[in-house]
Amino acid sequence: MDPSAPGLLRDGGVAIESGRILGVDQATRLRRRFPDANVENLGEVILLPGLINAHVHLELSDHSPGALPQEGLADWLLGLAQGAAMEPASLQRKVQVAVARGIEQCLRFGVTTVGDICRQCRVARPVLGDSPLRATSYGEILAMAQTRDLLDERLAAALAGESGGHLRIGLTPHAPYTVESDGYRRCLAICCERGLGLTTHLAESPDEAQFLAQHTGPLRRLWDRLGRWDDAVPCFDGGPIRLAKSLGLLDFPTLLAHVNYCDDQELAFLAAGRASVVWCPRTHRYFGHPPHRWRDMLGAGINVAVGTDGCASSPDLNLVDDLRCIHEQSPEVDAQEIWSLVMWRAAAALGMKEVGSLSANKFADVVAFPARGADPLHAILEQPLFPTALWIDGRKIDDKLKERGSV
Repeated sequence: MDPSAPGLLRDGGVAIESGRILGVDQATRLRRRFPDANVENLGEVILLPGLINAHVHLELSDHSPGALPQEGLADWLLGLAQGAAMEPASLQRKVQVAVARGIEQCLRFGVTTVGDICRQCRVARPVLGDSPLRATSYGEILAMAQTRDLLDERLAAALAGESGGHLRIGLTPHAPYTVESDGYRRCLAICCERGLGLTTHLAESPDEAQFLAQHTGPLRRLWDRLGRWDDAVPCFDGGPIRLAKSLGLLDFPTLLAHVNYCDDQELAFLAAGRASVVWCPRTHRYFGHPPHRWRDMLGAGINVAVGTDGCASSPDLNLVDDLRCIHEQSPEVDAQEIWSLVMWRAAAALGMKEVGSLSANKFADVVAFPARGADPLHAILEQPLFPTALWIDGRKIDDKLKERGSV
């Protein structure tokens, strides 16, 4: 699938050399163009670009959603914070195991590229860097109230580690209810200066606007229960999207996670900027949010991608199940448009031009699914079909490599 040439190619094939795609064409034509190539006949399958999970928390892959807490997101976040309170050696082992399990799930479900939110960067990045996955590891920062003075320390930790190979580094100031404006400005300046990716959670909860304007509601009670609040936190009247606009985040190719709450004027602000939105359908359903405006966003020219979020709010990292959730809610939407949310649109959201479609000169990241019926893309959304093969850089990922995460 190539956005510049929509439609399915029947009886087609992909020619690969040195980790890149040489061409995509009818199989007979490819054999004439490359008579010396080794040919692998995969039978009745559909070949797609490797899927892209634009927003995932691999460190939470040892969690499960459970029942939604009484105060929604705030209580859920408190549970995560309490669960991570352990001595360093135990936490390190926990993170290593969780990230490995998350990597295994991604590969098993046909994902070749991720935008991962990373809290324990020095622990998680070596595991991710040793995997076949192509990844942007966004180092997460919290710096508000009594934690604001930790900004420099947390920026250093978020930038720790070497990029290269399949691993890139970015920054994620967590959210407007955990990072003050000065922290956002610092992160944005660093990303502009170093050419790094930037993402943040935004308009995830209806409680954000109340917290920003009045410092009240469930998110304020979260800070009080953590015992880290102070009264020097500035207020902002207008909600999280307008705050992001005032900080310049919408003028940068920022990846905005969730954006579950967005009025028409805020939609216009997003459309006038350069930011993308990544929606997590099953997490959205878990928290009981109203219908997402992803179709309005696409109609306004806003780039939208899909991610799984983490296993603390989603049953697993099966990205196709998030597409199935969309298909269930909006069966009238064309299957190719739904699939674009984890292909070329997701590649654009992560700023990765060389993945997301089967096109000449792009990385040879390919996934095969069983081909069923006249419209196999639609069939995968309707049936529990799983990948039969996966390639990254033209290298076939075998089951033993996938299972390396099951430690």
